[in-house]
Amino acid sequence: MAGEFQLRVYCYLDRTQPQYASFVGTVTQGDLMIEGMASLYIEVAPGNEVFSMVDVAVKATEARPGAQIVEREFGMFEIHSQSQEAVLQAGAMVLQRLGLEATDRIKPQVASVQLITNVDPYQAQLLNRFRRGSMLVAGETLLVLEVAPAAYINIAANEAEKRANIKLLHISSVGRFGRMWMSGTESEMMTAKTAAIAAIESMEGRAG
Repeated sequence: MAGEFQLRVYCYLDRTQPQYASFVGTVTQGDLMIEGMASLYIEVAPGNEVFSMVDVAVKATEARPGAQIVEREFGMFEIHSQSQEAVLQAGAMVLQRLGLEATDRIKPQVASVQLITNVDPYQAQLLNRFRRGSMLVAGETLLVLEVAPAAYINIAANEAEKRANIKLLHISSVGRFGRMWMSGTESEMMTAKTAAIAAIESMEGRAG
């Protein structure tokens, strides 16, 4: 590939959780993901490289594309299937085409994390104007997490839902930073925070 090519994200989700999969269904423009599917996010620069990679991925296996996005700096795509093997094989074919390993991706970093307890009713109403998932209710604890590169926010959200009883409010996974909002009790949000950060910190990669 060209010298300035970057594999920014290689992010595999083994089993998508109910709220996470439902949220993705509200924003995707491609094939719809459902609970329990395996999913893979790949983000690259330059962005236009995603077109050839999606071609390789969907021709290699039964995995189907849910997203193919090219924005100013980066390109990102997502594929999913009921078969974990199909998703992993499609990812392996893309890596083979690039001559790279998964660990050649950028290692994700937590850019910021906040826990806001006893959310005020007015702030809840402000955030509800922009959310695509559940409603934030006054008095709940709000977890706000930001990571880089952006697409890694998907594994943070999915792993948090595995470990805690959460309400998923919003995920944004395109651009320079990925962000998520979750709410629930203070103790559940502490558990979700720990799980999300652990998922990010456990991933190997190169310095960005």
